[in-house]
Amino acid sequence: MTSLFDPIHFGNIAAANRIAMAPLTRNRAGPGQVPNALMTTYYEQRATAGLIVSEATQISPEGQGYLDTPGIYSPEQIAGWHRVTDAVHAKNGKIVLQLWHVGRISHVSLQPNGQPPVSSTARRAGSKTFTAKGFEDVSEPRALRLDEMPRIIADYRHAARNAIEAGFDGVEVHCANGYLLEQFLRDSINDRTDLYGGPRENRTRLPLEVMNAIIAEIGAGRTGLRLSPVTPVNDAKQDSDAQGLFNYFVEQLTPLKLAFVHIIEGATGGARDVASFDYAALRSRFKTGNEHGAWIVNNGYTRAMAIEAVTSGAADMVAFGKLFISNPDLVKRLRLNLPLTALNSDSLYGGGAVGYTDYPSLDLVPAGKIQDERVPAHSI
Repeated sequence: MTSLFDPIHFGNIAAANRIAMAPLTRNRAGPGQVPNALMTTYYEQRATAGLIVSEATQISPEGQGYLDTPGIYSPEQIAGWHRVTDAVHAKNGKIVLQLWHVGRISHVSLQPNGQPPVSSTARRAGSKTFTAKGFEDVSEPRALRLDEMPRIIADYRHAARNAIEAGFDGVEVHCANGYLLEQFLRDSINDRTDLYGGPRENRTRLPLEVMNAIIAEIGAGRTGLRLSPVTPVNDAKQDSDAQGLFNYFVEQLTPLKLAFVHIIEGATGGARDVASFDYAALRSRFKTGNEHGAWIVNNGYTRAMAIEAVTSGAADMVAFGKLFISNPDLVKRLRLNLPLTALNSDSLYGGGAVGYTDYPSLDLVPAGKIQDERVPAHSI
């Protein structure tokens, strides 16, 4: 019987266990959006995860939407990330880079030359972002022109190549949480009337073109994708037929033989039952034509839920987010069912080591005391 703590091989990636670290924006990159020594320590501390998915990383200056988030488009950023991947690999960990373009979830103060953010639409999102002044309303975007689509695709492709140059084991394309690619997917956001709008065949066009371009550049075995079919974050209102849309999208993705799909179940960081959705039906479409690709689930999983998901075959891996922030040795704590450190929510975004690299790892507990002192691991 497969266990949460068993190794797994998917695509070109061999993971020591089935516990993934979800991407977590922490806003601690240095000048020029360059990963720094503090970030290197942070990821190194968490290298026992079967797979680390890095924090969302903008593919271009235009892709940035939050203060002090890292990029993957300059030589300095590549070098900074290489120090991170070297540290993780030295601990026998595996790490992929999440490729990110925020689309309309940005502010003019974060955009090159103060330009408007770009999106599938010219409608402003009812959302906020993190700027030098704190949390501010996002700016009004402009809709991308048809002649700009090749540039967007090329930015993703170039970023994927840079990620491999930086030593990553692969990439995860961010197609979730109301950012650019999901702004094309959902008809609640996408109001275009051209080849990239209207029926789902058109709304999935840009994400599929991006995935094909990345696969052509670095190979399917090093390429994954993150989806959030019903999350309402960043003013991503429900699609008129979310099940039909994502069923179709995954059916188109399956022949590409992706290394993995990473699915957010419910509202990101919130209720799992925010909207009705059949995730098993989605997984069956992926597995039918890609039996070697990993299905990674995320959002509010407890230890017991994660063990059941993998044991039952409902998932191949389970990703934890906030629990990995406050428990750098989460894999050990879950394996031994040891107490978990609570999260300091005041230090999530920006700052230094406090609430970032100062969370303690537990010393090994004497075997005779594990049974008496263990505390069930609950999600935060």
